[in-house]
Amino acid sequence: MSTYASMRNRRFYRNADKAMLGGVCAGIADYFGFNLCVTRVLALIAFFAMPLTAIGYLALVLLIPSMSARDLPQPVDPAFRKAVRSSPTQTMSDMRGRFKSLDRRLARIEKYVTSSRYQLDREFDRLKD
Repeated sequence: MSTYASMRNRRFYRNADKAMLGGVCAGIADYFGFNLCVTRVLALIAFFAMPLTAIGYLALVLLIPSMSARDLPQPVDPAFRKAVRSSPTQTMSDMRGRFKSLDRRLARIEKYVTSSRYQLDREFDRLKD
């Protein structure tokens, strides 16, 4: 499975490995690529600002399944996944540059293979054998 496919089909789980109260904040931080400490501080502020948030948090703990990192399939390249979440435009710009480089390389190979030089090199190789 490609990294892109695994990112499209990802699901929201409570993170049992980093859980303090129920793993909801850790799950939110993992899912959206947020900093865990910031997510917990914002949740704490929301608890004090709106007591209804505590009921919502409890509902999330009861309704959302918990999953450990050992249970989740590991992505092909964790560094790429983290880079896409933190700065998608920069990552896509880097990927575009890599593809342009590969395209230039492929064009050189095609030019060589379709040239008379390639045919000549093949004939020389046949004479060596």
